[in-house]
Amino acid sequence: MIAAAKAQNLTLPEAKFVSEQPGHGLRGTVAGHELQITSRNKILLQHVPGSDQLRPISGGLECVVVIDGHYAATLRFRDAPRVESRSFVNHLAPKHHFDRVMIISGDRKSEVRYLADQVGITEVHAQKSPEEKLAIVRAETAKAKTLYVGDGINDAPAMMAATVGMAIGQNSDVTAEAAGVVIMDNSLQKVDEFMHISRRMRVIALQSAIGGMALSLIGMIFAATGHLSPVCGAIAQEIIDVLAVLNALRAAFPPKVIHDL
Repeated sequence: MIAAAKAQNLTLPEAKFVSEQPGHGLRGTVAGHELQITSRNKILLQHVPGSDQLRPISGGLECVVVIDGHYAATLRFRDAPRVESRSFVNHLAPKHHFDRVMIISGDRKSEVRYLADQVGITEVHAQKSPEEKLAIVRAETAKAKTLYVGDGINDAPAMMAATVGMAIGQNSDVTAEAAGVVIMDNSLQKVDEFMHISRRMRVIALQSAIGGMALSLIGMIFAATGHLSPVCGAIAQEIIDVLAVLNALRAAFPPKVIHDL
């Protein structure tokens, strides 16, 4: 998830100090005015003048701004999905044969549900600790092969338990070490590219291995029946090995379709 928030005409000139005080949130002096950033509950408990103008509670992270002891504004922030998220999720089943797609998150259920609805995911596991994430992934991996995509330290144990753990971005060395794959760019298109490239490499590897063994077996049958001399058999085996290596070298070239978002 990517946190997204917008603020206009918000400047903090001549900020002298900003400090966090227990029970009061963030306090500071800006351009000669006392500024406090705190929560809804705290200003209600402090009976801050103007707190009766607070708007009803809604989704997202909420910060209340108090200037010179009076309620001034409410700032709300909410996670927003990447632009390509819905198309990425929708194409996993038809293009990559995914049976299930779920979100496992430590965030509040209302926020995770909101994000899931935005991207088209119906199965949600919210407010989960790293241990609970690990347990869910282990249970799913026992039933089928799994791909776990994450970007936080809390995702590291679950990544290691999945069939393939994938870390997006360069946010944490711990996550990168736990993952089997690291996507350097913070992009779902790169995730799709990885799946296309890995599937192609697997096909090429199987072609080289199984094809080479099959041709060698055929050569052995011909040799056993007397239709292939030892010298010709050795030459044929070398040719088979060269063909297997040449086929494997195809993996070095990019496929025609590297992503289909």
